Amino acid sequence: MFNIPLFPDSASTFAGRVDALYFFIVAVTSFFAILVVALVAFFAVRYKRRRADEVGAPVHGALALELTWTAVPLVLAMVMFYWGASVYFAMAKPPANAMEIYTVGKRWMWKFQHVTGQREINQLHVPIGQPVKLVIGSEDVIHSVYIPAFRVKMDAVPGRTTTLWFQATKAGRYRLFCTEYCGQKHSGMIGEVVVMAPGEFQQWLAGGPATGSMSEMGQKLFTDLACVTCHRDDTTGRGPSLAGVFGSQVTLQGGRTVTADEQYLRESIVNPQAKIVEGYQPLMPTFQGLVSEEQLMQLIAYVKSLGTKGQAPGQTAAPAAEGAQAPGAADTVTK
Repeated sequence: MFNIPLFPDSASTFAGRVDALYFFIVAVTSFFAILVVALVAFFAVRYKRRRADEVGAPVHGALALELTWTAVPLVLAMVMFYWGASVYFAMAKPPANAMEIYTVGKRWMWKFQHVTGQREINQLHVPIGQPVKLVIGSEDVIHSVYIPAFRVKMDAVPGRTTTLWFQATKAGRYRLFCTEYCGQKHSGMIGEVVVMAPGEFQQWLAGGPATGSMSEMGQKLFTDLACVTCHRDDTTGRGPSLAGVFGSQVTLQGGRTVTADEQYLRESIVNPQAKIVEGYQPLMPTFQGLVSEEQLMQLIAYVKSLGTKGQAPGQTAAPAAEGAQAPGAADTVTK
């Protein structure tokens, strides 16, 4: 038992910030818990009733005291809120240069695929000093990616795409757990993150099997599903062009706009009637059940790899756009 560390390693840029907030909250709550217990004990002894006819002095209130015990907790709560919110927003927004790795939870394993095509099961290789963004999905029930040494956690929710990012600061091997009960072998759904020096990581990538990149596999799937017949890089298709659509603002029927992120693309594939692009008819069929979670991520990776409209003539996008074009309607997706 003496070899069990009190806290996991601190191996990411978030670890110090999360630990500092945690220790601050523990210190504040411990101080007031001890203070309350001490005051209760002191008052119980100091003002103990010693005679049957003894009556306590009437209390008429103390404005200064009441203001103090209202203001002090308010200030401490606001400090905790602001501090926690700043850490949360930093963890929720991956840097633009983050290296993407697609992650799928499946009972009872973790499947990782790098954008260059390398696949891993229950093991994830990442470089030191490089922001890493996990694009997370689930093939069956809810799971949760938890890496204690990095102080990061994110649920893998069926029917949704979530993201998590971190930047490792120390080489080594760190445990990865599922922290949502997912069935009989939940406790065995574990893995490890292998943090390597940048040069070693590039060597590891070069030694992996050449299975094709995520976008290449997505492009092949896009062709196999005959999505090219509707989604073209011009205004002649029945569906909108997706060249450069990722990250842009898409105008929907009714004038509402949404950001074309991973969740939007996923929903547009499995439930294309949910959000119809302005100027197009809801003719696109659902691909729910026809493609796996990994294939959905390949299609998303393909859409994200496309350039702006006109940059790659004849290049088309995955079946992530909603509906199909009304006769004579123009592509109204905004950039």
